[in-house]
Amino acid sequence: MLLTRHAEERLVKRLSRKRKLERVYSELWSFLDRSSKIEVNENVVIFTDGRKSLVCARLECEMLTLDEIKRRVENLRGTYRCVFPDKRLAMETVPAKFLIRIPEGVYCFYLNKEKKSLYVGTGRPLLAITLRPAKRGEREKVRETKGPLKRGSF
Repeated sequence: MLLTRHAEERLVKRLSRKRKLERVYSELWSFLDRSSKIEVNENVVIFTDGRKSLVCARLECEMLTLDEIKRRVENLRGTYRCVFPDKRLAMETVPAKFLIRIPEGVYCFYLNKEKKSLYVGTGRPLLAITLRPAKRGEREKVRETKGPLKRGSF
């Protein structure tokens, strides 16, 4: 999952409390583990734990082998925000150096040169747009899937 600046600021403020990239993604993945997924339409997904909701948009990607991905990024200069959700790996580094840590296989590849972000993973990438308080309908859906929430859990 890639983050907009706004979503990153919201995650820092509401979840991680620190700006370090590894800490932000660590808190994001723990939030996703305890959340329910709501498919709004084919392009928008909401993850909610009953108190907070993370609104995400699906991004288009290409399915490529690791060797093809390495060929695509070999001429990139500068550091990029690189994400590999299969191993929960997120770091700001040179893409060629990042790809050394990824095992061989076929992956969904997304690169944004303007924002300097790279995604490599088995699933389609998501762009986190914002983290906001959960709406009533979202809280009710969580209640249906997880059973009644304890008093004070909101």
